Order: sequence, then C-alpha cells, then structure tokens
Amino acid sequence: MEPDSVKIKEIKPAISGYIRNSITMLTREQVPSDKVIHDVRVLMKKSRAALKLPAPQMDLEYITKDIIALREVGRKMCNWRESSVLRKELCKFQKEFPGIFSRLEDNEKISSILKETALKEAPYGGMSSELNEITSLLRKTGFRIRFETMSRLDPGLLFRELEKTYAKVVDIYLSCRNNPQPEKLHEFRKRAKDFLYQLYFFRSLNPSAVKVIERKVDNLTQYLGKYNNLTQLIKALGYTYSAGKYPPAIDELVVRIKEKQDRYLSRIWPQAFKLFRPGQNLVTLLGFKLLMI
Repeated sequence: MEPDSVKIKEIKPAISGYIRNSITMLTREQVPSDKVIHDVRVLMKKSRAALKLPAPQMDLEYITKDIIALREVGRKMCNWRESSVLRKELCKFQKEFPGIFSRLEDNEKISSILKETALKEAPYGGMSSELNEITSLLRKTGFRIRFETMSRLDPGLLFRELEKTYAKVVDIYLSCRNNPQPEKLHEFRKRAKDFLYQLYFFRSLNPSAVKVIERKVDNLTQYLGKYNNLTQLIKALGYTYSAGKYPPAIDELVVRIKEKQDRYLSRIWPQAFKLFRPGQNLVTLLGFKLLMI
C-alpha cells in the first residue's frame, strides 16, 4: 500500500484545537475548577503525544521546544490537582473505615490532607501569576505551531512512530509484570496514554476496531491512575513501614490502601496482557489489512 492511500487525521489542527480549548477553559473564570485543571492537563498530554508522531520528519529543535513548553504547563498545574485528589481519596477511606479514623483524630498529616483545599472566589498564593505564565506559554506555543509545516507528513513514517510507542508500552508492561513497583506502574500509565492519544489519529484505518482498543486502553489507564493516586496518598502520609514506628491505626489504614491497590492490579493485568502481550503485532491488534508501511 502506498503512503498516499493511508489516510489519517490531520495532526496540526488537532494540536491547535487542544491548545485553543485549554486557553478558553483557563480564562473563562478567575479560578479554574478541579475539572478544568484535569481537562487541561489531559489536553497537554494529548498535545505532547501528538507532537511526538511527526517529530522525526520535522525540525527536532522546534518540536522539542513545544513539547517542553506543554510539559511545563502540566507541571505547573500538577500541585493544584494533587491536593484535591489526595483529599478525595482519603475521604473515601474515612467513610469506609470510620473506626480507623476515630483513632487518628489527632494525626496532623491526616488532618492536613482532609482540610478543605478547594479554591473559592480568588486564587491563593502564587496561583494568579502561575495562571498568567501558563496562558502565556500556551499562546506562544500555539503561535509557533501555526507556522509549523505539517502538510507533507509521510503517513507511513507516522505509523512507524506509533509502532515505536506501542513497543515502549510492551516493554514497560513486561517490566511491571515481572517487578510491579509503583514508579514503573506510573511510567506504564504514561506510555500507555501516549499510545492511546496517538492511536486516535489512525482511527480512520479501521474505526470500529480502533475504537474498541481505545476504550480498552483508556480503561486500563484509568485503573493505573487510581493505583497511582493511592501511591501518592501513602507518600503524603509519610509512611515507610518499620516495626513499631507508627500507631497501629496508621499501619491498618495503609494495609487497607494496599488492599485497594491490589484490587486495581487484579483488573489491570488481564487487560494489559491482551493489549500488550509479547510478540503481538500492532497491525493485527488493530485489525488493519495488508497495511504495508
């Protein structure tokens, strides 16, 4: 099959749309809601993943600059979202295990996490200036991308980049399966999201099959995200097990958190094997026929 016959979604308009929508959401209100912060961070991940596809066919210096700028936007917003996520997760455990928390009423770290952190009418701390920095970064990046030439991209080379992304996911999946450390699982989630967001551009090659794979990968990353949230919660508690180091109630709480993580892993592994098992061909997985790229 000749490259011209491989029709994929245009990358440049998609990235421009991600950035434009992010600016709109962030400037709509004085204080961005938790949902807006989450949605913008997702759009930043989509933008970075999309930019990686044409990178070998473009000026690497400019593409790298754009990717770094978009990563910086996500980094600046990370702390805003993290405190809210940790509070919500801990509240769930408080509701499920009130007996444990009744013994932890004087625990300063738990009290600090449970304290209301939602933003109200005005930005707190340096958030206002950070919002200005973020929107400035987005506008500058969007302006640069306007003048990037992406009209003559070789779709065959784009697909090869997708295959490289898939191979990275397979590698980190196998690493996690053999040694499931929290840091590796977090990396697994990030690489799987790259694959998910890049796969979107190839949906037209087999819409029904690709959409099924997208749903499965999205579901997998959701569970990996929930697992990581609990990892961050344990870190926020400052917990590293040592006999007699903590009150029994803290030990019990962390055991309960670990139990929930185990349940997430029990959902992750079967789906991950079907998607990323060793030796699996991406073309076959996606149901592409005679795709000679």
